[in-house]
Amino acid sequence: MSSSGRYMLYHGLLLPTVVHTEQSLSYARDFSVQDTDVFAVTYPKSGTTWMQEILPLVLNGGDLTPVLTIPNWDRVPWLGTIKMARVSEHLPSPRALVSHLPYHLLPRSFHSSKAKVIYVTRNPKDVMVSSFHFHKMASFLDDPGTFQEFMDKFLAGEVMFGKWTEHLKSWRHHELGDRILYITYEEMVQDLRGALRRLSSFLGSNLSEEVIERIAEHCCFKNMKTNCMSNHSLVPQDLMDLDKSPFLRKGVVGDWKNHFSPEQEARFSAVIDAEMEGEACSFP
Repeated sequence: MSSSGRYMLYHGLLLPTVVHTEQSLSYARDFSVQDTDVFAVTYPKSGTTWMQEILPLVLNGGDLTPVLTIPNWDRVPWLGTIKMARVSEHLPSPRALVSHLPYHLLPRSFHSSKAKVIYVTRNPKDVMVSSFHFHKMASFLDDPGTFQEFMDKFLAGEVMFGKWTEHLKSWRHHELGDRILYITYEEMVQDLRGALRRLSSFLGSNLSEEVIERIAEHCCFKNMKTNCMSNHSLVPQDLMDLDKSPFLRKGVVGDWKNHFSPEQEARFSAVIDAEMEGEACSFP
């Protein structure tokens, strides 16, 4: 537990106590995974909210009703959170769930199921920048300090859910076969319709081009930013101060170039490259 009480330590990972408890995490470990479940897994600030918008639409044939009427944390809950235990049993099948957990901390029943996983990665420099701004507006997280101070914490894994490199590697070194689809945030930004076709095929949804077009139009950044069911404007201001920074801030690729100095970029890249040695990892 941090001195601030904002975090709890769970299998070596810092998790925010505002949404996690020992009970909620125990519930997650014993959660009964169904063969039709779909997990979208991300390291924080890598497109989780985007997947909470996309997945119900891909799974239900493009019906916009749930994403316009149900807050995203209720329609696609986070595994391991307090909310998950309250809503998961009421979700229609196939259930869509999201998680920031590494592979080995998913429910025990996941490993013997046929549930599928969509693992979304994002350039870690953009992840860090997005996380830096998120820490500024989220009172339930520690103040990030200066950009340099936060970069040091990020590289050391002294942030929620630990090191970016360890999270990514945990989801690569396993035997899930055709149960997992890897996709990047950058691919989704460049060609959302193409990404939706991949998701549709992977999940067996067989969506028509008309439905894919409808989903793509709804799930563009400008529309999500104005959807109160998705933009976190329903979260109390004492938890997230949207006056400091909107939750859905920019949704672009390469914003890190506006934040890193050449020296910071060189050090960041050197650390990530060293820890990812031998791993094929690129971002379009």
